[in-house]
Amino acid sequence: MSLPRIAVDAMGGDEGVRVMVEGAALARRRHDRFKFLLVGDEGRIKQALENHPNLREASEILHAPDVVSGDEKPTQALRRAKTTSMGLAINAVKQGHAGAAVSAGNTGALMAMAKLALRTMPGIDRPALSALLPTLGEHDLIMLDLGANTDCDARNLVQFAIMGAAYARIVNGLESPRVRLLNIGTEETKGTDSLRDAANQLKALAGDLALTFDGFTEADKLSRGDCDVVVTDGFSGNIALKSMEGAARFVADLLRRSFSSSLRSKFGFLISRPATELLKHHLDPNNHNGAVFLGLNGVVVKSHGSASALGVANAVAVTARLLEENLTERIEADLARLGAETIRTSGRGGRGKAPATTGEDAA
Repeated sequence: MSLPRIAVDAMGGDEGVRVMVEGAALARRRHDRFKFLLVGDEGRIKQALENHPNLREASEILHAPDVVSGDEKPTQALRRAKTTSMGLAINAVKQGHAGAAVSAGNTGALMAMAKLALRTMPGIDRPALSALLPTLGEHDLIMLDLGANTDCDARNLVQFAIMGAAYARIVNGLESPRVRLLNIGTEETKGTDSLRDAANQLKALAGDLALTFDGFTEADKLSRGDCDVVVTDGFSGNIALKSMEGAARFVADLLRRSFSSSLRSKFGFLISRPATELLKHHLDPNNHNGAVFLGLNGVVVKSHGSASALGVANAVAVTARLLEENLTERIEADLARLGAETIRTSGRGGRGKAPATTGEDAA
């Protein structure tokens, strides 16, 4: 049985068609059940497919005359949704011509288009951007929100926790993921009113959901592997994500410089090469590529704009797994079990106006 077709925005990312098509082809070689709808410049896509006959046999092409630029404002991109590769890929999901969409393009535009076309599922006020981060534990850490919502109230944070736990049960195979809220300290008295309210709600709701609420965590503990899902607002989450990515690059560059500083250092590199290769693999963002917009009536995955073909293949693999494991239906089931009103009216979040969604600086 083949999986639902995946729409790929072939024009997104720093290198566009070549890397996106090569990544899809790599995913196809690993999983021959994949089917694709490649969206973008038809001539360039056909040319790229000449080197990947395995992908050509499993793909259809949807021509798109326009491309969303990396610095384009979401409001501008929305006006061209019907002619751009990104907009047509998302519309394919809306129309049922594809089960999911993958793009390495402008994050803010992708968020805006996806939300407008697919809408948020019942019981969710704001979709959240979630990604897998490497840890010292057995599983990657799921963190959300990473930039879709700059301000969040307690209600939003609780909804993010529910979605993140459902995601963790799929990608990491966990029955009851350990969920924590990102804060400036682990004490119950620390943090904003929204954080404390969200913590109280999650304590009360955890018994009705397949998750364990473990209180607060701090940013320096994210990579320890002692929790499975970390929830925060998009402003803090995006800063934390980019700080971790910068630290990883710093360590890699420092090791490279150290090992090339002298003949003795080069000899030491040869001895320690197995360990450094393992470190390189662990820190390479391509091996953890594929951020997911959770809370939409459809699956949309964001690939890093600078991702290699391997990174794109990993993003496609994440997408297929979410389709195969029915992520959207699982989140809906959890929300139905609680009742949307339980989340909407609990705590100080109340029924106030939902915070603005930007997504312009995410991932």
